[in-house]
Order: sequence, then C-alpha cells, then structure tokens
Amino acid sequence: MTQRHERPGARMPGDEPESDCAEDPLSGARLAFIGAGVMAESMIAGLLNRRLVEPERIVASHPRADRRAKLVERHGITTFESNREAASGADLVVLTVKPQVLGSVMQQLHGSLEPRQVAVSVLAGATIATLSRGLGHNAIARVMPNTPAQVGQGMSVWTTTANVDGAQRDRVKAMLGALGEELWVEEEKYVDMATALSGTGPTYVFLMMEALIDAGVHMGFPRRIAEQIVLQTVAGSVAFARDSGKHMAELRNMVTSPGGTSAEAIYQMEKGGLRTVFSRAVYAAYQRTQVLAKQDAGEERHSGDD
Repeated sequence: MTQRHERPGARMPGDEPESDCAEDPLSGARLAFIGAGVMAESMIAGLLNRRLVEPERIVASHPRADRRAKLVERHGITTFESNREAASGADLVVLTVKPQVLGSVMQQLHGSLEPRQVAVSVLAGATIATLSRGLGHNAIARVMPNTPAQVGQGMSVWTTTANVDGAQRDRVKAMLGALGEELWVEEEKYVDMATALSGTGPTYVFLMMEALIDAGVHMGFPRRIAEQIVLQTVAGSVAFARDSGKHMAELRNMVTSPGGTSAEAIYQMEKGGLRTVFSRAVYAAYQRTQVLAKQDAGEERHSGDD
C-alpha cells in the first residue's frame, strides 16, 4: 500500500537548510530507500534539508505500516510496503536494510533493476560481488558510512563498479554529501579498510571519551561536569587539528612541555601500549570485516543453489 503526504516534510534536528546548487547532479533524480530505518531517515532528512531533492522524488519501503506513516508525516515522501515497487523507476536504489535480511531483499529485487539504475549499498561486509550476484545487476556503488552521518557529520568511503558512469557517480556523490564528508576510492579493499577505521571509528572515540569522563569522576568531578569538559575538549581538538593542517605529532608536541603534565600523561599512555591497542583493535575489526564478507558470500551462494 502506498502512502503519500503533500506538505513539505519536517526537518530533523541538527540539519540546516542550504541554498540550491546551480548544477545539481540530483536534479530530476528519483531516489528509493529500501529499508527505511535510522540511516535511511538520516539520509532522507539531509537531502531534504539541503534541498537537493524534493520530497515527491523520494520513496522508501518498510514492512511496518506505522513506520511508513511516520516517514510520510515527517518528510512528505512516498512509502511502499513492497521493496520491488519502491525500487521501480528510481535512479538510485539505496539498500539500507539490516544485514540479516539482505539475502531475502536481494531475492525480491533480483533481475528487476534496469541498467540505468544504480544500487547503492551501505551495509558493512556486503561485497560488490555478492551484491551483483544477488541483485542480478552490475551498476553497484558500495558505501561505508558511519554513525555521525545521522547528524550530517559522517565520513563515507565508497567505490563503484565500472558499469557506473560519470553522471551516475556524481549522483551518488551528491547524495552522500548530505551525510557529511565523502571519499571515493578506486579499489574495493579500501572500503573494507574504512569499515575498520571510520565505520567502526566512533566506537573507539566513544570508548576513549567514556574513559576520560570516568577518570574525571575518579578525580572528584560530578559526572555531568566531567562529560561537558570531555565533549568540548574532543570537539575543540578536532576543530583545531582540522584548521591547523598540521601532523598529529606536531600538534601533540605543541601542547607537551618538558617535565609537564602532558609529558607525564603521554609517558603513562605509551607505557600502557595505547598505540598498540588501537592498532590491534583496528586490524581486528578489519579482519572481522573480511570474515563477514566470506560468510555473506557463502550464504548467498548457498541460497542461490536452493
């Protein structure tokens, strides 16, 4: 069942409208979001807030009627229960489903996509080969976004098959720009690496921030004060590093005086093997990505044999 809402959609917090671009790759394009969860809604809200796409050019699918009704009410888009119906006629078909249902979704869409349509996957571990076989389609864009994309501050690393032409790639690039920064890479292996570095990256940062807040509480700060201090310290450090353009080691040296507090703190972190822990954590995440990709490929082949 299709649901439609005519008035402009509501904006999500944290997104500011931007003026229309003179040359917009998304002009006239239709976008379909297959699986309208949190990530899909973040992308939809970003596109609408930046006026990159009109609500009537966005469709989304979801199995639950209440979820479809909320999307219509909030954003004024069109919704479908059927994934195949949602994908029909779209220029970009964005796969934003949960990994465990990807196999069944690909079966539903298999052979239905036209050469002019680009299937854009934001699922970790789902390789281009798996997506191409599962969909019966060759124009694929594989994207690794991360959690800050939900507030327009994400990092998306992506690649495409040779079947995606320049105009199609520009459309994908413009869409991902609604999530924050994007980086196209020539080889798919870099998307797997990004899964471990930027995709999983917020986990490392949140754990570090949690540890710093706990350390502040241990010293005697009330937790809310320790949290405020840490949040602004991290945000300010990132802004300063970005604006300075300096190497991280140079920035660290700028705030480290001989025999001072920073020197003592760094000594303890190096003694505890902090660099090694981070390196091992990132590489472990990378290896896990490869394992998941092999598992997905095996399950997809087994499903195809049934």
